[in-house]
Amino acid sequence: MDKKEISTIFIASLILALAAGFKNTEIFYPAALSFFIILTLNVLTKKVVGYHFETDVKTKFWTWYQFGIRKDMHFKAPVPMAWLPLLIALFSKGFVLWLAILEFDIKAKTERVAKRHGIYRFTEVTEWNVAWIATWGLIINLVAAIFAYVAGFELFAKLSVYFIAWSILPLSRLDGAKIFYASRALWVVILTITAIILGWGLMI
Repeated sequence: MDKKEISTIFIASLILALAAGFKNTEIFYPAALSFFIILTLNVLTKKVVGYHFETDVKTKFWTWYQFGIRKDMHFKAPVPMAWLPLLIALFSKGFVLWLAILEFDIKAKTERVAKRHGIYRFTEVTEWNVAWIATWGLIINLVAAIFAYVAGFELFAKLSVYFIAWSILPLSRLDGAKIFYASRALWVVILTITAIILGWGLMI
């Protein structure tokens, strides 16, 4: 993880903590720490899984580019969406907590290309590879949420599950979109597990 990614995670944690603490400012600091751990676990896990696929995973702030189904239906330039959690918290008076804020790019490493396709040939990472990288990032957050709840850290557990719930949305370049377009079955499984936990009220 480079300095730019660490800075991105740090700023994202502060933004999400401000949104989460809109109605109750007392939770700002524990929420900021929770989000920093949540995002760090998510990013590091994606990098580990990406390494398994011989790819380089880079995390950045979420941007919105495509707004339609056709490829030509897009903005002239990606629109930064880091402000969205704060805007939604402001307009909803803290009632709605939007936590989707990061996305990731993947690039095949030189050794992947050389080993599998010859040193002078290029190969793109498959959608299935990307989907599994995104999936494992969310799985580690789910596991961390369960352990946190058992250990008595209810705020961390709740924020972890809420983060998964927003990230699984099949929008733009969010994790949910990467999973959905690669395997709808896999997306439904993760969505169902998340919905069960939220519906059961374990983290609320």
